[in-house]
Amino acid sequence: MDEKTAFEQLKGQVRGDVIVPGDARYDEARKVYNAMIDKRPAAVVRCTGVADVIAAVRTAYTLGMPISVRGGGHSVPGFGTADGALVVDLVRMRGIRVDPRAKTVRAEGGATWGDFNHANHAFGLATTGGIISTTGIAGLTLGGGIGHLTRGHGLSLDNLISADVVLPDGSFVTASPKANPDLFWALRGGGGNFGVVTNFEYRLQAVREITGGPMFFEVEDAESVIRAFDTYIAKAPRTLGAFFAWQIAPPLPFIPQDRHGDTLCAIVSCWTGPAGKAADKALAPLRNAAKPVAQWVDRMPYPVLNGAFDGLVPPGLQHYWKAAFGGPLSDGAIEAHLTHGPKIPVVNSTMHIYPINGAVHDVPSKATAFGHRGSQYATVIAGMWPDRSQNEANIRWVRDYYKALSPYSDSGGYINFAAADDQDRVAANFGANYERLRKVKHKYDPKNVFRFNQNIAG
Repeated sequence: MDEKTAFEQLKGQVRGDVIVPGDARYDEARKVYNAMIDKRPAAVVRCTGVADVIAAVRTAYTLGMPISVRGGGHSVPGFGTADGALVVDLVRMRGIRVDPRAKTVRAEGGATWGDFNHANHAFGLATTGGIISTTGIAGLTLGGGIGHLTRGHGLSLDNLISADVVLPDGSFVTASPKANPDLFWALRGGGGNFGVVTNFEYRLQAVREITGGPMFFEVEDAESVIRAFDTYIAKAPRTLGAFFAWQIAPPLPFIPQDRHGDTLCAIVSCWTGPAGKAADKALAPLRNAAKPVAQWVDRMPYPVLNGAFDGLVPPGLQHYWKAAFGGPLSDGAIEAHLTHGPKIPVVNSTMHIYPINGAVHDVPSKATAFGHRGSQYATVIAGMWPDRSQNEANIRWVRDYYKALSPYSDSGGYINFAAADDQDRVAANFGANYERLRKVKHKYDPKNVFRFNQNIAG
């Protein structure tokens, strides 16, 4: 059967849209978050439910066509689209059902963390998500899931109870500790290598309001701030989440107007413990690291913090990122940060050092596919900018920063932060569990239908 006939038949099998070249909607449908990506898929199927996903995957399998999966669409390498692929777009599959008594939730694969947090906050519940609310739950969870609540509640994948998956041939399975346990193991850290996850079931924790937000400091105080952060976060109460960042000051009301556009360093905090004196005590070692230039640290609903930085990263920016895992910050690592961080090119770009200690280290390294539980930090150098003419210079900033940091980093980087040109580092990025992941990949996707990801060679 030729593609044209197959796609015409598919239109009669799905309730969503089947968009092919020549359709007036095609150019919009093929867009992804990173404007640097310009791919021409064979078709984009905007699925409305599992039945649509099954039909789309079966069609691609019959045609021998690779599949690109788009959840939230935030993949920096643009894995949510590909030349000549069938794109399974889950943007319409954002349903969420909370069970407040059991403290669990089911969420469809197209949901964002903004959707997720809104639904759960009504019941005073949450689980570890990202720091940008427009990020999809699917990609973040399958690659790990680092966020404000990591130290207290583990990675997003550590809170996963089960997942519904459409496999490469269109068959449907549930993965859990009792059903297809090898697949369930691999999904928790193996990325999108095995199928389309249409539904995620998570454990939830009681988190309604937090005390936190950003504190900005002078570049000249960055060494004191980063050393205070490194010392304190290793032993801080698990109810404290925090990360170090470089940031050009955006034009926000709490930042003095004459400092807008200045390069600063920052600590972003999230305290889930009691408000008042307990919060002040927990945040004091960070706040007192140096004299703050500006700060917005207050009691707020957790979803407010999760969406606080969305305005800095709208769709349509150019993106180029690099990632590294690491241990306690050595003098060499700190020097690399002090040399390259202040060269941050535009307000959208940043560098974050996320702690992955606490509850992350409670889980045995072989219990899930996430292969870097021995690390202390996941660092991302996130180059993001609006002007395509700046690509060469800004990519160079990311690469130079990464090169300087590499001698002081662990092998591999967090796959959710990896770039498209990191395919030669896949084994290192998956880390200690890579060989077991290869076996699971060969079992569930021997033809490598799902190859647009940090791809595991089965």
